[in-house]
Amino acid sequence: MAQKENAKTVYWLDNTLYLNITNRCSNNCFFCFKHYKQGVGGFNLKLKQEPIVEQITVELSEVLHMRNWSEIVFCGFGEPTARLDVLLMIAKWIRQHYGRSVQIRLDTNGQGYLLNPDKDVASELKSAGVDKVSVSLNAQDKETYMEICKPTFADAYEAVLDFINKAKSLLTVEATVVRIPEIDISKAKAVAAKLGVNFRVREYIPCFY
Repeated sequence: MAQKENAKTVYWLDNTLYLNITNRCSNNCFFCFKHYKQGVGGFNLKLKQEPIVEQITVELSEVLHMRNWSEIVFCGFGEPTARLDVLLMIAKWIRQHYGRSVQIRLDTNGQGYLLNPDKDVASELKSAGVDKVSVSLNAQDKETYMEICKPTFADAYEAVLDFINKAKSLLTVEATVVRIPEIDISKAKAVAAKLGVNFRVREYIPCFY
């Protein structure tokens, strides 16, 4: 399907509404969808510039009542916590204008505390109205993570585990991995079990995650 001409901040797949607030990421995963596609579902997600809060809320206002959304997800072609302040403002805006009738989820690489060292990220997510966090664990150990995710931060894998530990008492948390040969699914599942969170495998086609 041809991508729409202008890059989108707000887009949707079925009954799930997504927010693409940045294309910046502290990882450079070789399997990332943005290396292969301009977008998903006919929506162009390659942002020319990051949207300001007012732009996002205007776009949200146009579609919030378009259908009965099952979920609103911060997930696009970048790491949402790279713009934590914007993420929090938008989550609060959704709660003010849409109530608690819809779940708000964050899809993240789990490096929010490295990206925002002066913030109590998990607590602020909770206070803003985020319900669930899907964390891309993407490896059974640090060596594998460094190889396939190519993070900016040397201690990124440890930070992912720490983020999960801090968030699990406040939010619904799941750890995910993509199904590729480099990842030992059973060992990664054991890591999630040790952390005490749910585990999910994302299929690689490559597909949208």
